[in-house]
Amino acid sequence: MGVKQDDGSIMPTSEQEKISDELDIRVKKFLRGEKTNLEGLQDKKLKGQLAVREELFGKSAQAAAKAEKWLLPSEGGYLEAEGIEKTWRIKQESIAREVDILSARSQYDIVLPDLGPYTLDFTSSGRYMAAGGRKGHLAILDMKNMSLVKEIQVRETVRDVVFLHNELFFAAAQKKYPYIYNRDGTELHCLKEHGAVLRLQFLKNHFLLASINKSGQLRYQDVTMGGMVANYRTGLGRTDVMQVNPYNGVVALGHSLGTVSMWKPTSSAAILKRLCHKGPITAMAFHPNGHLMATAGKEKKIMLWDLRNLKDEPLQTLPGNADTLDFSQKGLLARSTSSFVQILRDSSGTQNYNNYMTHKIIKGYQVEKVLFRPYEDVLGIGHSMGWSSILIPGSGEPNFDSWVANPFETSKQRREREVHSLLDKLPPETIMLNPTKIGTVKPQRRKEKKTKEEKEADMEAAVEAVKGIEPKKKTKGRNKPSKRTKKKQEIVANAKRPFLEQQKKEEEQVARKKQKVIEQVELPTSLQRFSRKKSAT
Repeated sequence: MGVKQDDGSIMPTSEQEKISDELDIRVKKFLRGEKTNLEGLQDKKLKGQLAVREELFGKSAQAAAKAEKWLLPSEGGYLEAEGIEKTWRIKQESIAREVDILSARSQYDIVLPDLGPYTLDFTSSGRYMAAGGRKGHLAILDMKNMSLVKEIQVRETVRDVVFLHNELFFAAAQKKYPYIYNRDGTELHCLKEHGAVLRLQFLKNHFLLASINKSGQLRYQDVTMGGMVANYRTGLGRTDVMQVNPYNGVVALGHSLGTVSMWKPTSSAAILKRLCHKGPITAMAFHPNGHLMATAGKEKKIMLWDLRNLKDEPLQTLPGNADTLDFSQKGLLARSTSSFVQILRDSSGTQNYNNYMTHKIIKGYQVEKVLFRPYEDVLGIGHSMGWSSILIPGSGEPNFDSWVANPFETSKQRREREVHSLLDKLPPETIMLNPTKIGTVKPQRRKEKKTKEEKEADMEAAVEAVKGIEPKKKTKGRNKPSKRTKKKQEIVANAKRPFLEQQKKEEEQVARKKQKVIEQVELPTSLQRFSRKKSAT
């Protein structure tokens, strides 16, 4: 027995059950959490609206599961060794001979010895790349057509480069200030408030440009309105290690004392500090799911941390130094030091990373940055003599969602996506360590009353804070010692006034409560005629 299909063929029942089980697993992946329990709702209208919404969620999850099962054109794959062969011994030349012509084009070296070292950045779709040379060279490249869009020479030091919301705008951290350019190389803005910036990061969901400068000041600037959202002094010294968690938008900084601090624009203090290494932190990267963080220190150790569990012990400690780290879309970890690049892979799915591939560039080249290209099995390497591109099988997501990032989008689609992304822009208040709290009801906490000693201590602290304030010097005759003493006494009295008024209110409330209790006490019948009668209103 079997199920009859549209073309007339009959599918066996066992195969049909297997497909349905697979679709159920995929549906769970696309469902927005568990179904809401509507039995306890008394409001019939609200109950009906929520029931319709739950039904729509279920239908959309089923449609997405079927599309993933039948319509996705590509499947991801990794290098597989035979027998005693090791994947990390396979060279780029061997891979280039086996892949198709289009993939082989992604393997190249650009040599610009007089303008390096180079730092790189890709757009979210992976189609465009920005390259910034330390000697002032800025270039935008179309990776699909392998063509140069625009290059300019700014004639001063360039420390970092980052794309904004699309390929039309990018920011460069130059010698004195960061600048914003369009794809034609025209200077649009000079952000003088940021100072001499060492690293730049762009929060695409919030349209915020974050920077850390030589003085250790962290700044957030809204690129839509142009206003400065936040400006904080980290207090942990100069650092050039900066990354954004893609899961929650939190900015992480690695410091010279081995500490990682995490920041959000609505808090003047770090929301989390963790001692990760015994020496200075040299590199840091976040997994695309946002729950795994990799850090590298001067003591030649790479540590993996689970951000959901704030334990002192890392998940895994790997030997070796790293000047730059980066995670791919499929979870591969690339590290580099000097002229050596290594790619690590979690083959077992238990967050246990092992050696997957290695690559050595020409001896003497110093790697500045490694960066995986989205939706492609490609790793970009910026080094002292230019930049290179190598093939890393299994690093990129094989299928792209055109509503999220479309490498083949037209100018009309780009305009539409830009408008939609601006409408969906998230406010800075949504940046937090656990974004699942958004939409939940905050439990009401009872305010703990301060003791009498604590209130007196607060009042004394307020008085001490204003004692050092010197009154303004006034004209002759109005600046007598007696008047200055009287003014100082007034300042102290003004500092005490809020505490004394609060104390008076509390005493009045206690007196009213006592009066109510006395009035509520029922007198004997023989004494009720002597009780005070309430005046008629």
